[in-house]
Amino acid sequence: MRFDLEAGLRPVLEDLATDETLQLSKHLLARVHSCEVRLLAEDAEGDTFTVTVPIARGTIAHKAVELGIHWPGEPLPLALVDEAMSSLANTDHWLTDFLQTCTDAERAELRSTAGDRVAKFFECFPRLEPKWRPVTESTQIVDLVGGRIRLRGKVDLTLGVARGTTAGKVVIDLKTGAPNAVHRDDLRFYALLDAIRVGVPPRLVASFYLDLGEARTEVVTEDVLDATVARTVDAARRLTALRAGTAVPAYRPSFACRWCIALHGCDVGRSWLADDGDLTDEQIERADRS
Repeated sequence: MRFDLEAGLRPVLEDLATDETLQLSKHLLARVHSCEVRLLAEDAEGDTFTVTVPIARGTIAHKAVELGIHWPGEPLPLALVDEAMSSLANTDHWLTDFLQTCTDAERAELRSTAGDRVAKFFECFPRLEPKWRPVTESTQIVDLVGGRIRLRGKVDLTLGVARGTTAGKVVIDLKTGAPNAVHRDDLRFYALLDAIRVGVPPRLVASFYLDLGEARTEVVTEDVLDATVARTVDAARRLTALRAGTAVPAYRPSFACRWCIALHGCDVGRSWLADDGDLTDEQIERADRS
């Protein structure tokens, strides 16, 4: 797999400056495989990210679950959320400023909604025993083509371990929203990184949806890994070509057009939303004036 990845990625270096490196994450891969016009618009806009309670709650819930899995006593959801918020407020994290400056109402809402997710996790999961080898927030890094391209991921939870050449690990992604096809691709990317790092792929990957109390699983096979190699290579090639200006970006309208920063000037996106009944004439006019 490493050989196939490096063979596919080597042409990407032609679109990189001599001192430039490319870092690929599951989020960046998903952005490339969605609307390329939106990708370039967000690149041009730069860092204008605004933290809100709905955005923050997933990270707080994940941190609280991480603490709870290793907590010495009974994992009380709201106590874990308080610990998570305190910890992230006093570190160098993208949530730090929000946690230090948010209003009492925002803090209360964040505590409530994150606590709901944490409670649902511990309702659905048994106490994880040490012999299951639970690992939380595990960073995966794979450097390719002489370190010029880095693949990076962070897994919410893994259980088990490979025994020699026999797969035994289960990779679990905790989700606080609705099921989405991209979640499967995210997990496949994690499986690929683990297979290259360890030399043995995970046995199983799973998205666990806290609101549904449901796990959606997939067995990791050679075909799954081959498809993930192809998806990763294709995304890297498209990304570097788009950023170098040697490829024309493709429009891929979807429900995500509703919050796209380029909607005001995008006839394709507005037309798609209007045809789907997801955008009123008044909203279209407002987008035109923005």
